[in-house]
Amino acid sequence: MPAMASVSILPEPVAPPVSNGGMVVNCVAYRNDGRRIGDITIDAISEVLKEPDTFVWVGLHEPDEALLLKLQDEFNLHDLAIEDAQLAHQRTKIETYGDSLFIVAQTAQLVGGNIAFGETQIFVGQRYFVTVRHGASLSYAPARRNCEQSPELLGMGPSYALYAVLDFIVDNFLPIVRDFREELHELENDIFAETYNRQTIKRLYDMQRELMTLRLAVVPLQDIVAQLTRLHPHLIHDELRAYFRDIYDHVFRVNESISAMREMLGAAISVNLALVTFGQNEVMKKLAGWAAMLAAPTLITSWYGMNFAHMPELQQPWAYPAITCLVACVVGIIFIALKRNKWF
Repeated sequence: MPAMASVSILPEPVAPPVSNGGMVVNCVAYRNDGRRIGDITIDAISEVLKEPDTFVWVGLHEPDEALLLKLQDEFNLHDLAIEDAQLAHQRTKIETYGDSLFIVAQTAQLVGGNIAFGETQIFVGQRYFVTVRHGASLSYAPARRNCEQSPELLGMGPSYALYAVLDFIVDNFLPIVRDFREELHELENDIFAETYNRQTIKRLYDMQRELMTLRLAVVPLQDIVAQLTRLHPHLIHDELRAYFRDIYDHVFRVNESISAMREMLGAAISVNLALVTFGQNEVMKKLAGWAAMLAAPTLITSWYGMNFAHMPELQQPWAYPAITCLVACVVGIIFIALKRNKWF
């Protein structure tokens, strides 16, 4: 491959792309052999693409309309894709526009014990790779560094950058499920505690709801990666099909882990509610037992008190202690019967 003079491509001096209020995270030019040319500005993209053996990797974070329209002019992006990237809040999907791909992937981070969701739009062409991040999403700088450490793979162009970013997104799902599993193990002590804790059941419900949302983000991504392993030969190198199959395995494992966690959370909620109901029933049994023991002396004394003129102890001094012993015996019999039936 003929050497390319960087002075004919890059303006001097080349400054890191930190303009546009931090919306441009990175804008880097590469040769087709995977070697890095350097950071460039958005305005210099057209100059770089004049050289036939180059491609550009652009990373944006919540860009405004003007910046997206500028990129549309530079890469000839489709109007509908630009509209989706600007509005965000799109479903996970893959669209083909001519010889380019537009992919929307949901992202997730664990923030303060809760899952915060974000979104990344990805534009893939033969000469460019653009990521647009919205909401909770880690920077793709680690994925970019890993690519630059393997120039022979990065030499396959934007398709390897696509693999690196999708793999980075999927790998960030597993720690979330693992942390939720560890938290569930810690909550087990509260689930089987003697006293009811309202916060425990609330946290279990919140975890189940967040995992449901996470699953809605993961399942469509599984279909997208499956499509990338088979289709789009003009963008995806055959040598990279195995790498995308590896992502598919990771997504499948994440999906299975989420499903297992949701079942565990559902079982934990059911067990917690069953234990609460059981505890309430035990209390009601004890209250009913005490009520039965109190009912016997109440019945005897109330009936006894209705016959004041014929009260036995008026004529027989031993009658009052006898009635007292009778009441005690009745209460004792009731108590023994309830005790044998495990009401106490």
